[in-house]
Amino acid sequence: MSSVSSVANTFGVANREFRERLKRRAKAAGIALDAPLVDGLETYYQLLTKWNAKINLTAFRLTPAGEDEAVDRLLIEPVVAARYVPENARTLLDAGSGGGSPAIPLKLARPNLHVRMVEVKMRKAVFLREAVRTLGIRDAEVETARFEELLPRAELHEALDLVSVRAVRIETRTLLTLQAFLRPGGKIFLFRGSGTSTVETEPPPPLAWMASYPLVDALHSKLVVLSKTRV
Repeated sequence: MSSVSSVANTFGVANREFRERLKRRAKAAGIALDAPLVDGLETYYQLLTKWNAKINLTAFRLTPAGEDEAVDRLLIEPVVAARYVPENARTLLDAGSGGGSPAIPLKLARPNLHVRMVEVKMRKAVFLREAVRTLGIRDAEVETARFEELLPRAELHEALDLVSVRAVRIETRTLLTLQAFLRPGGKIFLFRGSGTSTVETEPPPPLAWMASYPLVDALHSKLVVLSKTRV
């Protein structure tokens, strides 16, 4: 029995209603989930639900059986976005990770990624480490810091394939900071909802607008992809 399945049984998350909801929302988004991914997403969601009652990881209403909006935003959106991760991508930095979405579902959908989650709030960082441990995720790290504080680290300078951002205000200064982590040709994944501002058509150099992909129709959400141009 896998560690994820074992934990699922321990926490009582073999919840048929939740699994049916998860698969139904995935189908509505045009994606199929294999059994290991369903197990991982369910375990992550139920762990998030348990911890959220104590430390307010997300503003979404979380129940063991799931709610469509929370499942769509926290689980389905990142899995849809995983389709747009380049095949050769191996490293991802998630800025302002909060409760772990999109980083953890992205990692579950693309196990080959090495994920670095950056979260300044200590209690949220503790949850992220517990989620990594509980899910038995390899190649995942949690930094308790602001992403700007990682800039002096030489091993992260122009070294990463992807940067993902959801709960961070997008300004020119923010984009210029984030691009410093990317190798030439690397991508920034911006998760944008109906209530968030759009990104300028022409982001600051060396970034260039690449594409915008729909994520979940019910949320009117999209993935905006920026690419770091080669010098």
